[in-house]
Amino acid sequence: MTAADNKQLLQHVFAELAKSNSAPFVEAMADDFTWTAPGSTAWSGSYVGKKAVLEGLFPSLRQEMEGRIKTIPHRFIAEGDFVVVEARGDNVTKAGKPYRNTYCMVYRLTGGKLRECTEYMDTALVDAVLSAPQFPPTTKAARA
Repeated sequence: MTAADNKQLLQHVFAELAKSNSAPFVEAMADDFTWTAPGSTAWSGSYVGKKAVLEGLFPSLRQEMEGRIKTIPHRFIAEGDFVVVEARGDNVTKAGKPYRNTYCMVYRLTGGKLRECTEYMDTALVDAVLSAPQFPPTTKAARA
């Protein structure tokens, strides 16, 4: 697939995520998909494999948030196998705290499937608003 094809796929996925529909995102993940959040929070590290994301990361996020999780994209930049997505969350925790994090997510795709996501975010907001994940990352992020 071309960079334009990859960009179009992620534009579709994020159009649905903005409506709280995660199904296209889940369908686009390869079985060996890895989600990494750099930093030093309890959420920092990698969820290795689609199963780890679906059974670890997503349930931990749903446990924190009131209602369905919404992520609204603002910009897409594509080159080769990579698509960068700038986005903002529009969420509230079950404790009533606003959680409107800003994100820069770098996706790597091959064969029309998502292989990796590195999610850069406001880690101070993560520490201030979220509890430790129910299901911690498969591997911890390397400390600087």
